[in-house]
Amino acid sequence: MAFASGSFHGLQYIEEVTFGTTPLTPEMTSLRHTGAGLVLSKNSFQSAELRSDRQISDLRHGTKQVGGPIDVEMSYGEFDAFLEAALFGTWATDVLKAGTTEKFFTIERLFSDIAQYGVFTGCMVNSFSMNVVPDGIVTATFDVVGKGASYSGTPLDATPTASQANSPFDSFSGVLKEGGVTIGVVTGFDMTLDNGLAAQFVVGSDETPAITNGRSNLTGNVTAFFENATLLNKFINETESSLEFTLGDGVSNSYTILIPRLKYSGGDNTVTDEGPVTISMPFQALLDGVTGTNIQITRIP
Repeated sequence: MAFASGSFHGLQYIEEVTFGTTPLTPEMTSLRHTGAGLVLSKNSFQSAELRSDRQISDLRHGTKQVGGPIDVEMSYGEFDAFLEAALFGTWATDVLKAGTTEKFFTIERLFSDIAQYGVFTGCMVNSFSMNVVPDGIVTATFDVVGKGASYSGTPLDATPTASQANSPFDSFSGVLKEGGVTIGVVTGFDMTLDNGLAAQFVVGSDETPAITNGRSNLTGNVTAFFENATLLNKFINETESSLEFTLGDGVSNSYTILIPRLKYSGGDNTVTDEGPVTISMPFQALLDGVTGTNIQITRIP
């Protein structure tokens, strides 16, 4: 008796021209990942019929919900299409800014050991989060919202384009600048870009005809050893600042992620034991008048 094993799980994708429609004879691209929770779920409705035997007479399925996370280890070149989708932008001269351009994918989950292949159409990136900690690989999650789902016994493309072979980024090579100044006491950095996507439904269809967009809402947190009041005062005085983080050595196969304008919304330096005191600084990114965006990603080939 065979059952699916995670060690055989694969992902591949292709960009859609029309929302929810997989291109004919699709030429898929493999996607590196550490986990995938992209699934189909449905609302359900229990019958309210009253019976003398106290039983429930029926349950009906409602609208389909497609969504879930794709967990990854960040590496150069592998996720450029998904970064575009997350920012609603387009790479221009190796620079990507938040914009208004929608991007849709057909994403296929491969359970190759049992020959089952799940196809998810009309997929958009609802949120992108990234986490950097000392002594570790830089991880990220693309949370997806989609239109439809189905399973079959054959893949859309048996010979997809291979993934990139670049090593994942680590926290040793990167440089973090706060307010334009390199700081070496940071113990953690995370950010989440939330697009506020929502599937909309109409009478006569159990699949969404459209996914509506919310605002580009970028938040995050910087954690650092508490060595002076410089960071804390930026929160106390409501001083605007910026963050810039380099993934890689900054010379080749690297990214620079710039949050050009932000405000800190907290400064927690709680003491819990005899160890080093850290300060946690949550932030909200804002529209920057110079760059015209709340986040800018520059890739260095």
